[in-house]
Amino acid sequence: MFHSQSLQLRTPQPVGQLHMETLTALTMDIRGFSITLCFLICVFPSSFGLNPDEVERLGRSSYIAAVYEHRVVLTPEPHLDRTRAAALRHMRTNLDVFEEQARRASQQGVQILVFPEDGIHGFNFSRSSISSYLETVPDPRLESWNPCTQPGRYNNTDVLQRLSCMARCYSLYLVANMASMQPCPASTDPPTCPSDGRWQFNTDVVFSSDGQLVARYHKQNLYFEKAFDVPPSPELITFDTPFAGRFGVLTCFDLMFREPAVGLVERGVRQLVYPTAWMNQLPLLAAAQFQRAFSLGAGVTVLAANVRSDVLGMTGSGIFTPASALAHHHSFQGQPEEGRLLVARVPVLDPLWSGAEEEAAGGEVEDVGGDGSSWSVVESSHCKQEENNCLASTPSPSPCPVTSSSPTFNSSMMYDLFTFARLPAVQGQLRVCQGTLCCHLQYRRSQPGGGELYALGAFAGTHTVNGRYALQVCALVRCAGPEATSCGQEVVEAESKMDFVLSGRFETPHVYPSLVVSGVKLEQPRHLDIKPTGTVTMAHSNMAAGLVTACLYGRMYHLDRV
Repeated sequence: MFHSQSLQLRTPQPVGQLHMETLTALTMDIRGFSITLCFLICVFPSSFGLNPDEVERLGRSSYIAAVYEHRVVLTPEPHLDRTRAAALRHMRTNLDVFEEQARRASQQGVQILVFPEDGIHGFNFSRSSISSYLETVPDPRLESWNPCTQPGRYNNTDVLQRLSCMARCYSLYLVANMASMQPCPASTDPPTCPSDGRWQFNTDVVFSSDGQLVARYHKQNLYFEKAFDVPPSPELITFDTPFAGRFGVLTCFDLMFREPAVGLVERGVRQLVYPTAWMNQLPLLAAAQFQRAFSLGAGVTVLAANVRSDVLGMTGSGIFTPASALAHHHSFQGQPEEGRLLVARVPVLDPLWSGAEEEAAGGEVEDVGGDGSSWSVVESSHCKQEENNCLASTPSPSPCPVTSSSPTFNSSMMYDLFTFARLPAVQGQLRVCQGTLCCHLQYRRSQPGGGELYALGAFAGTHTVNGRYALQVCALVRCAGPEATSCGQEVVEAESKMDFVLSGRFETPHVYPSLVVSGVKLEQPRHLDIKPTGTVTMAHSNMAAGLVTACLYGRMYHLDRV
């Protein structure tokens, strides 16, 4: 994402078989018209700092990861203070579930297991009522501690001890989220110490396979969490493993902001563990949708574990690489409200990892299968365009002629006022602009649904509801009904399959593509091209199910505080 790059997705092949400066023609036959895109392809080695030998080695190296989507056992009255003994009884009910899932994961050879945010203690505490749940978590960068084998070093560390022994017993790296506290000096400049003399943090902890505490991360971007404090300064936390190299740590709402997410990627971290308690919001920000979008847009692996709660609309976990959604899960109301363990073999992406080579066995997945496609990072330049075809060309300030005109209208999508244009026919071309952003679409419905309305939308501005962040978004969405005002509302099912090319010229390099089909299933775009000029193009054809959303979600991090 931070370079000129194009993802060519095709039949699996060893990465080492890619050739430099290969002239490739990508032909898309879209039922009646054929578009030829001509690219000069060359492997772009600086993308991950890899030479061809390293690419080939990492392509043959893998590890087994698991994430657990957890139905949290909640306290019925989180606003009331309780004793430490009562808090421990509550947390043990969730830790017992974690223990069983760690046992199951270990039986499948899992080397790293991620549990969700708030999975041990739950939600909706006040600063006072969470006090009995807090534990002191020392900084593993400053001291070495194994809570399982050294339980007497600190008082009131029952949760840390249980997690440490869990990792040690089942011989796997374990990532969990908990509530922690840390005394703070009364005199700080600027003053950041709360009046009760301590910070209270939403905290991720990581244990090695022998139970050692190896990482501690305090969540930076809180989401209406009055029990917790923002850490005095942003943290970029990583830990190293013997089987896959380095991982970065972040939590839930952090994925929407520059720090720590982009900060970690810019420092070369290509593998992220991600506990979350994410409330789904279609059509643009369902949990698994954005996890996958960030993985694809940033070129990283994301191991994402969410909470399962029908009341709060929380579900959506997965194991994602830039090449594939190896495993993902999204539940619906009416389905059993239960946990789900996802397991997959994952390619190593850490460019500095020098462990023993391990032959990958393919996408071994529990419950949900990956798409099996391979990927390469390449640099492209367009050759002569056949008949100046708009689908084959890169959008520019002087766009291709719009063959199907459609008047624009405004409608709210996720609390932002988008400019939309209807897709008026079975096939055509559209251009929609808002501010400096113009979105371009060429499409053909390969399997039209009965009366389904679709619209192309553009938004360039600052989102201000339940968080403040600057956006540039191009989105093709299925509307909830036949009225224009229904465009932007939540939709989970669709019948219309569509071949399309969606593009826009963004004023940010941070663009996250997503493609959601009926049933909130994720598909991998057949083609993704990101240019240094800011033009991003996503193309897809032969959908497995009806289109719900195709989105290019641009984050203007530098404007968040303007």
